[in-house]
Amino acid sequence: MIKVGITGGLGCGKSTVAKLLERQGFRRIDSDRIVRDSVLSAPRIAFAIATRFGPGIVSADGVVDRAALARRVFSIPNDRQWLEGLVHPEVFAAWRREFELAPESDWVVEVPLLFEKALENWFDFTVCVGLSATQQIVRLERRGLPRELAEQRISSQLPLSRKVELADFFLWNDGSPEFLEVQVGSLAARVRGG
Repeated sequence: MIKVGITGGLGCGKSTVAKLLERQGFRRIDSDRIVRDSVLSAPRIAFAIATRFGPGIVSADGVVDRAALARRVFSIPNDRQWLEGLVHPEVFAAWRREFELAPESDWVVEVPLLFEKALENWFDFTVCVGLSATQQIVRLERRGLPRELAEQRISSQLPLSRKVELADFFLWNDGSPEFLEVQVGSLAARVRGG
């Protein structure tokens, strides 16, 4: 089993790289999807969030308003740290379950806060995906994230330059999709010893 952790700046292409590695035969884990589809929908987690932030963040039927929650936690660092302390153990437990289901597989895991939370020891290799700051903002705005919120979220993460220094591999995603695919193919061969 080879485990590759993918990180990078917000909107830099972590999911694209992970999907390309999936095409190379890796099994993919999307940590954001786990949070969105499993963790935040767990009644215990929703109750804790409602207790901390009030009823405006969680509806009467227990659905977390992720946009409202994000606005709150990205503007108040203590709230973000509290939420990460609540959510991250659940995400790690989900990773373990996935790994145990297919111990013979090679894995790629999307981990936005890989270095911020010192998660390098989970992985055999770490990969940072990056692109220019201008292109990063453009992509986030295309996704519907206002510039101010995009800049706020970017500033809450470790600078991309530091992630590049810490990663075992770096992929540049400012070029064509074909160029990224070539980089990912080379990466897959290298981590598998080819």
